[in-house]
Amino acid sequence: MQFAATRIVTDDVDALVQFYERVTGVAADRLHPLFAELRTDSGVLAISSTQTVPLLGEGVAEASANRSVVLDFHVDDVDATYAALRSEIDTFVNEPTVMPWGNKSLLFRDPDGNLVNFFTPVAVPAQ
Repeated sequence: MQFAATRIVTDDVDALVQFYERVTGVAADRLHPLFAELRTDSGVLAISSTQTVPLLGEGVAEASANRSVVLDFHVDDVDATYAALRSEIDTFVNEPTVMPWGNKSLLFRDPDGNLVNFFTPVAVPAQ
């Protein structure tokens, strides 16, 4: 088995695709007007319209309702990324912060309210 993608269901595919293209620098592959993929070496972020939900099963997914999943993106320099994104992101959940598990993380929400984490591994002093 191979994990293939993480998919976000949204009411506005174009807006979410444009947002993720801007913040990641990755161009989306628009497979259909209702579906896009942003491919990286380590995974795929898929974005699909709520209009596709009935194909999966009536009411099985709801746009802008997530409060339990975090989309993690490894970046080379979280501080430089933070500086570059300040004009793109209205509100950050936090500024770059060193986490106990050894990542410096920058948290913000996408236009649908999904939590996004850009992180860089850093050395953490032994406790």
